[in-house]
Amino acid sequence: MELALQEIYGWLGQLFYPFCRIGAFFMAVPIIGTQLVPTRVRLGLALAVTVLVAMNIPRTPDVDPFSGESFLIVFHQLMLGITMGFLVQLLFHVFVIGGQTVAMQNGLGFSTLMDPVNGINVTSISQLYLMSTNLLFFSLNGHLALIELLSQSFYTLPIAPDGFEIQRFFFVAEQGTWMFRGAVLVALPAVTALLVVNFMFGVVSRVAPQMNIIAVGFPFTMVVGLIIIWLTLGNVLPQFERLSEEMYMMLRNLVL
Repeated sequence: MELALQEIYGWLGQLFYPFCRIGAFFMAVPIIGTQLVPTRVRLGLALAVTVLVAMNIPRTPDVDPFSGESFLIVFHQLMLGITMGFLVQLLFHVFVIGGQTVAMQNGLGFSTLMDPVNGINVTSISQLYLMSTNLLFFSLNGHLALIELLSQSFYTLPIAPDGFEIQRFFFVAEQGTWMFRGAVLVALPAVTALLVVNFMFGVVSRVAPQMNIIAVGFPFTMVVGLIIIWLTLGNVLPQFERLSEEMYMMLRNLVL
């Protein structure tokens, strides 16, 4: 049986080009794209999703895999996958920054833990929020929703040499304000309660100046801060649901 070279190029492109986008997405997405997941597992997951998606997407361009047009297609697919994964990263960093803000207010900013997900040291409160969001993400089937959205992106942004526009970079940069705004809303209940406690100690220092406020207020603020975090921890779920919906809308606006 003889096969035309153009048909072989078409079959390779039907799998390789989607794999570039899907593999880049799994490389940049939180949890799956971290050092906690072995490279072989990520590669196998990307290949499995590629095989399932490639059977249902529009036909890819039949170009020479060693031509300049092919390299341009690969570059656009990699950038699109990395950009989509970066937007998902913003959702998790909302709670990291919110936890750091709370920790700096209640005196636990010096207490840091190694974050195995990002490979950096974060405050203990941020690690608590991050573990909670990781569990909520998988329990709410967030990973399945991301894979579904990734497969739909091949219809809204078909594989082509000009599939990724420079305006999408500016769109992603603008979402940095959303990350910091969300972090403020996550930390606002605890920070407001701690502000009242600090205001109370300011009044006490004026009434009884002979009292050593630093020796008394520091451990008291730390204990009260832990109680406030425990009381407000149940608010993480509705905030995570709201921020997840906003993140999915941003991803849809990116690929539409």
